[in-house]
Amino acid sequence: MRVIASLPLDDWRAVGPAARAAEKQGYDGVQSSELAHDLFAPLTIATLATEKVELASGIAVAFPRSPMVMANIAWDLQANSGGRFHLGLGTQVKGHNERRFSVPWTGSPVARMREYVEALRAIWRCWEKGEKLAYEGEHYRFTLMTPEFSPPANGLPMVPVSIAAVGPHMLRMAGRICDGARLHGFCTRRYIENVALARIEAGLAAAGRPRSGFEISGGGFVATGADDATVAEMMDWVRYRIAFYGSTRTYWPVWEQHDLVDLGAKLHRMSVDGQWQQMAAEISDDVVRLFAAVGRHDEIVAAIEARFGGLVDAMRVNFPDPTEGGLSKELIQDIRRIPTPFQGFHTDWSVAAA
Repeated sequence: MRVIASLPLDDWRAVGPAARAAEKQGYDGVQSSELAHDLFAPLTIATLATEKVELASGIAVAFPRSPMVMANIAWDLQANSGGRFHLGLGTQVKGHNERRFSVPWTGSPVARMREYVEALRAIWRCWEKGEKLAYEGEHYRFTLMTPEFSPPANGLPMVPVSIAAVGPHMLRMAGRICDGARLHGFCTRRYIENVALARIEAGLAAAGRPRSGFEISGGGFVATGADDATVAEMMDWVRYRIAFYGSTRTYWPVWEQHDLVDLGAKLHRMSVDGQWQQMAAEISDDVVRLFAAVGRHDEIVAAIEARFGGLVDAMRVNFPDPTEGGLSKELIQDIRRIPTPFQGFHTDWSVAAA
C-alpha cells in the first residue's frame, strides 16, 4: 500500500521542509488539497524540495479551469519534477460551481468530466507527439495549437489522472478511462466492496483494462496516536466528519449498506436546525470504526489492513505530533508492506489513450 502525506497549505515557508521530511521518512508521495488556499503553489515548492516522492493534487476542482489551463499546469509540474506528478481532479457539487466559482453547471457532470480527461490527453499528445489538436466534444472543443504556445516534448510518461468519484456512474467512468479513483472519506469497507469496487471493475472490464494499472485511494479515515487518549481525540475528529457528511442525503447509500438510514435522516434534521455541534454525539464508537482504521501506533498497521486491505491501494496518513521520526518511518514501512492489487500506472504514450 502506498502512503501519502499532506502538505501545508497556508504557509509556503513550511512546505519545503515538510516535503523533505516526508521523503526522508519514506512516504510514497505528498499531496495538496483545494480548500481555502491554492493547491498548486505548495506542489510547485515541493517539486523543487524533493527528488523521489510523487506529487499529487487531491483534488483540483476541474470545471472552473479550462482543460487547456489545467494541461499547462500539469505539464510543467510533470516536466520539472522529472515525471512525478499525479493529477487528481474532482467536479465539486453544483452549488459550489455556480455560486462559489460562478461557473455554469451544464449537462451531466460525468459526461463533462469524461470529456475533460479526454481533452487533457489530446492536448498532451499534441505537445509530446506532435499530433494535430482536434478534440471536439459536447462540452469542450480544442482545435488550435501553434508552435508559440506548445511546450517542447519532455520525454516523460503521460501524467496519470485520477478523479474523485462518489456516484455509480462516475465510479464506472473512472474505471473506463482514468488512471485512478479517489474515494470519499465517507465510505465503509462494505460500501467499497459492494458498490464502489463493483462499479470501478465494471468500467475497467468495459475498456479491457487491468485492475493492476488502476489506483484506488482513500475511502475512509485513520485515527491513531501514541496512546489511548490521543486515539480518542482522533476518533472525535472522525466522529464529527462522519456526522457532517452523513447528514447529506447524497451519501445515504453508504448508510443503506448498514441499515443506518434512520441515523442519516436524524443527522439531516439536526443540520437543518443548525445543531452542528450536537451532531457528532449521535455517532457511536462502533460507527466510527465502520469508517476508520482505529488504534494506537502499535495497533494501527493491523487496523489499516483489516479496514482497507485488498481494496484500497493508497492512503493519506499523517501521524499526529509528537511522533518520533524513527517511529514514523517504521510505521510507514509497515503500512507499505500491506499488499494491494495496484502495480503501477500504464502511462506510456503507446498505452495511455484519450
